Amino acid sequence: MDAYQLNLHEVRVLGALAEKQALTPDAYPMTVNALISACNQLTSRDPVLQLSEGEILAALDGLMAKKLVATRTPAGSRVAKYEHRMPYEWNIEGARQAVLTLLILRGAQTAAEIRARSGRIYSFSDVAEVESALVALQDKYPPMTQKLARQPGAREVRWTHLLSGEIAETPPEAESIDLGLIGRVAALEAQLDALKTRLAEIENRLDD
Repeated sequence: MDAYQLNLHEVRVLGALAEKQALTPDAYPMTVNALISACNQLTSRDPVLQLSEGEILAALDGLMAKKLVATRTPAGSRVAKYEHRMPYEWNIEGARQAVLTLLILRGAQTAAEIRARSGRIYSFSDVAEVESALVALQDKYPPMTQKLARQPGAREVRWTHLLSGEIAETPPEAESIDLGLIGRVAALEAQLDALKTRLAEIENRLDD
């Protein structure tokens, strides 16, 4: 497998299933209606989405085709319920599953932010345990996490997941170089315009 290539809706559904398994085990596996509410939460979600039932079902179909989600119909129930299969397909659980779930649901974060936001999903002993889980996911093949370039003025680096493919980013140093080059070119153009204006004035005086 060269890359995971899950789309945005599949990533959100997978993250919602993993989160609710930890937070509300009595209501897990989840029905489609429960998934709609979980995926469209206004809190603890980045980005905030508004997925329809059809989009949720399409995402579930895609995840089941990848063997990342399975259905279960409890005895006496006519409603199908869904559960994720990350421990079986990706061999991750505990701290690694928690870290990936938080990155899926809340976007790029520092290790300290992940620990602060983990709540009842997983009890990290310290930031070092978060970093260890992030590195373990980065070392998988293909990698599941990526450390982003440090942002200007930031004290800590952020991490992101790679379930939707590789992240192409421009290093802050390159951005600074580009901005400096643009500024120098603009200054040279201004000097050239001034010289042209001065030359035109001299030519006019000579003609007079």
